[in-house]
Amino acid sequence: MSIKLDEIDKKVGMNIRLERTRRHIAQDGLAYMAGVSRSTMGIIERGEQSPTLQTIAKVANALEIDIHKLFIFD
Repeated sequence: MSIKLDEIDKKVGMNIRLERTRRHIAQDGLAYMAGVSRSTMGIIERGEQSPTLQTIAKVANALEIDIHKLFIFD
């Protein structure tokens, strides 16, 4: 599977949003749990900026999922 590099941020953000909503967690709640600001969480979910791997790990930990699941693009 080939993916354009400029689409990765959007797909990771979409996966975060899907997992968050599936768990009925508000965006500001996830931001608090991950230790990032609400505006940063919004930017990540919209794929507007590349988060660091450390930030992605914080979000994955807050969602209690393995980090690699955020990089599965179907």
